[in-house]
Amino acid sequence: MTLSIEATLSYRFDAPTDLLLQVEVARMSGQDITSDALFTTRVDGFRRVGGEAALGKRAWMRADGQFDATYRAEVEVTRPVPDIGALEATAPRSLTAEATSFLMPSRYCPSDEFQSFVADDFPDLSGGALVMALRDWIETTFSYVPGASGSTTTARDTFVQRQGVCRDYSHVLIALTRAAGIPARMASVYAPRVDPPDFHAVTEVWLEDAWHLVDATGMACASEMAVIGVGRDAAEVSFLSSFGWAEFVAQSVTVRTD
Repeated sequence: MTLSIEATLSYRFDAPTDLLLQVEVARMSGQDITSDALFTTRVDGFRRVGGEAALGKRAWMRADGQFDATYRAEVEVTRPVPDIGALEATAPRSLTAEATSFLMPSRYCPSDEFQSFVADDFPDLSGGALVMALRDWIETTFSYVPGASGSTTTARDTFVQRQGVCRDYSHVLIALTRAAGIPARMASVYAPRVDPPDFHAVTEVWLEDAWHLVDATGMACASEMAVIGVGRDAAEVSFLSSFGWAEFVAQSVTVRTD
């Protein structure tokens, strides 16, 4: 599947401010970038650095006054989609160093607080079958409500409120999956049919020595996602992190299929 992507961001800074931008599609197996380009208004000190888990790129820069950024890309998604429900989990003691770090609780995903819930409500499931049961439970139990959460909302908050947006759905799935002893992390992606159109947050789970994309909202499937970056939770995959005061002006994300 070919995706045509355009993302625009507009902010205003009252003083010179360092910011970290993460909007460019990652160069990785399963997605081939035909073309891409990032344009910004004048900034200082522009340089790219690697993303979390050595996946994707982030861009450092210093902006002052009006800041606008536009990213455009054409991406061919060739990612195979296995039957996740049939995949086996790896025992924690046998995990790779890469996977081990995504088994631990994190800022937005206090997975240690969900171990009893997973054990009591999903006692006879393991591996991919458990992941998909957790995903289905979240999609059917929670309500997708824009504005229902904020930048400080954790998986615990969303679990109680039973509502949120894609980052909240992903945080809950990550927390529940880690509670079951399966590594999980957040992936920021571009995907068509996301409603409302936006940067989309999904989950990656570690099964049979590989990462697999799972969307708890049900809006997108792995065969049509272009991954931007990954992290333990939303704190590590923010499309823009400002190290100083910033005023949001406008944002738009468009993803078309060809």
